[in-house]
Amino acid sequence: MSQSSKKNSDKHRRIIQAALKVFARNGFYNSKVSEIARAAKVADGTIYLYFQNKDDILISLFEEEMAAILQKVRLAMSDYDDPVEKLKQFALNHLRLVEEHKELAEIIQVEIRQSSKFMKEYKVIQFGEYLNLISDIVKEGQGKGVFRQDVKPGIFKRAFFGALDEMSRYWVLSPVKKYSIETAATEISSYFLDGVLLVRN
Repeated sequence: MSQSSKKNSDKHRRIIQAALKVFARNGFYNSKVSEIARAAKVADGTIYLYFQNKDDILISLFEEEMAAILQKVRLAMSDYDDPVEKLKQFALNHLRLVEEHKELAEIIQVEIRQSSKFMKEYKVIQFGEYLNLISDIVKEGQGKGVFRQDVKPGIFKRAFFGALDEMSRYWVLSPVKKYSIETAATEISSYFLDGVLLVRN
């Protein structure tokens, strides 16, 4: 079976969805491949037709879910021409994903960082494209004369995502939420926009 046909198969998707639930419930290290197989309603050996090991499942899960997130955020921003509004929409949609997909958010914020294989070997294909959505907004804003020319898009995208990522982690780990998604997205966007907007006299 080719790699592409494996990814498109129903069993592959069932295993990924089962892993999402098992990892979120038990934690990555405490989860067993046999538990994932049982949740996916496949034989233990079937898992290894699609994945090398548990780390490979985690990497595939992240890559495939990031592809869906990337598509959703791109679609949300496509209704806006103003780079300022695009940046606000990116922040809002990023944080909404945490609220709407709690199991995935927990895996991204907690479990993935416990896999040394993931941290060392993941090639950040989809994640890299996701970060580039931010730098593309900055470049667009600079091209339209809205954002300062001295702002480095590569640094800005990591700083902006880092702020959203920390708020996401707070959402996952804190039992009490002091702020709404909308408030957090607005506040974070305004902090960064105040730093990059071109001030006109």
